[in-house]
Amino acid sequence: MRAHWYRWLLASWMIVFLAGAAMAQDRALTPVTDAMLHDPDPADWLNWRRTLNGWGYSPLDQIDTTNVHRLQLAWAWALGAGNSQPTPLVHDGVMFIPNTGNGMQAVDAVTGDAFWRYTRPERPGRNLDALPTRGSRSIAIYGDKVYLSTSDAHIVAIDVRTGDLVWDQTVADRSLGYRYTSGPIVANGTIVAGMTGCQNYKNDVCFITGHDPDTGAERWRTSTVAQPGELGGDTWGDLPLQFRAGADSWIPGSFDPETGLVYLSTSQPKPWARVSRKTDGDALYSNSVLALDPATGALEWYYQFVPGETHDLDEVFESILIDRDGQRSLFKMGKLGILWELDRTTGAFVAAHDLGYQNVLDVDPQTGETTYRPEMIPRAGVELDFCPNFGGVRNWYSSAYHPKTRALYIPIHPTCVRGTFTELEQMVGNNYYANRGWQGRGSRVHPNSEGYPGHLIAMNVDSGEILWRHAMRTRPRAAALTTGGGLVVGSDTDRHLFIHDAASGTVLFQTRLPGSVQGFPITYAVNERQYLAIPVGGNRTNAIYTFTLPKETGR
Repeated sequence: MRAHWYRWLLASWMIVFLAGAAMAQDRALTPVTDAMLHDPDPADWLNWRRTLNGWGYSPLDQIDTTNVHRLQLAWAWALGAGNSQPTPLVHDGVMFIPNTGNGMQAVDAVTGDAFWRYTRPERPGRNLDALPTRGSRSIAIYGDKVYLSTSDAHIVAIDVRTGDLVWDQTVADRSLGYRYTSGPIVANGTIVAGMTGCQNYKNDVCFITGHDPDTGAERWRTSTVAQPGELGGDTWGDLPLQFRAGADSWIPGSFDPETGLVYLSTSQPKPWARVSRKTDGDALYSNSVLALDPATGALEWYYQFVPGETHDLDEVFESILIDRDGQRSLFKMGKLGILWELDRTTGAFVAAHDLGYQNVLDVDPQTGETTYRPEMIPRAGVELDFCPNFGGVRNWYSSAYHPKTRALYIPIHPTCVRGTFTELEQMVGNNYYANRGWQGRGSRVHPNSEGYPGHLIAMNVDSGEILWRHAMRTRPRAAALTTGGGLVVGSDTDRHLFIHDAASGTVLFQTRLPGSVQGFPITYAVNERQYLAIPVGGNRTNAIYTFTLPKETGR
């Protein structure tokens, strides 16, 4: 059976070299508009989380709780080797897949046949260390172009029909450490992208940019670090600009057409601990959600979840926009496993629900103010035992919302860690990853996790109540997905794909794939037939596996 899978994968990989762009030339692809992004056709998956509100939900219901057990493999498509965590997009029956090595592929979403493949060529003077095997987690589509953010801090636009390069925009200097690991989103006609790789000491800081979709020209640049002399600049103490590192924005944002704001989040200040970076201030705008005007980049409001974060437990992950009891809310859960609710119009705190797996700080339930427990603030050379570890209660694999159950479905992996933080020498050009100021003594599963490294939980957004839990022998490494058929898709790193009843958590379908599900599953429809596309990762087993119902069971 295993040999059969690998022969299939090898054959699909070879197809890409034989297929030509002419196949895509004949395909009618409707230019993607802002209106389509705001209210996408249920058959398409046009954005990282399908809709700009970040739900990870599809209203498609052909595959439902009564027939999901009959799913069968429709086709598989091999991807290049490396660290693959992709989100495919689907539009008018064409699937666009970000690949490792700054590449992208377009395939027929019904058959898996290749249309085109784009691989960014090497250029004179380009550093070899700017060619990691990691692929971008996501891409964006708008008009007649797909947009890819690259590992050497460029954004490129590619023709959706041919795979030809339209423009290539340099955003930052890769030699300073800048890079992209996730793609942009499109907010009212502006390409909005958050930069990462901001750990090096240098005379610059991290930022978010807005770009013209037709030319790539930079329209605006908003710093994610408050600079000396600016509002909030004193929250870094007296640190000069070159020692203000971090606040990377490495997960795509969300956009609300009603408020007109795009929401992106930032990671922790760097180095991780206050004792290592030599400041105990709030370090704005690290560990925050920023509400920006997509036309100008102006900061309309911000909310800092944990001022002066000091354990590498950031809140950079997806922002989910949900209207609740007349309240326009933004929900977010970061590494601490706290579900935050904010008013997305004003940024005011609404509520916080702690899963109970962190022991480093307390949250005031009325104000949202966080206070570190004194014994948990790192001191140089003093061993510290805290929960969770640096991977967090959860990480980049996104949660998904279901409007009927009013629940968020969140992949988690509760842990604890023991070790010692140290002081670090401050020196321009120093890459703190070479010495993070941490000497580890090992991680372990959280004692309240009942021996299970991973779980998929269903959490009510109104009360914070855990509605059900699926415990797993290995941790998850893929996003959740919800559907109008009453389903939620989950997985573990033991190569299992699980499809649950969203209301009860009952596993209705289970299969084991050649590699772990790793990335962002999606669902779409072509010719009124629904498909489920599952990205699998494992370096040399990277692929997309696409499932559907037997034809006789389709409605």
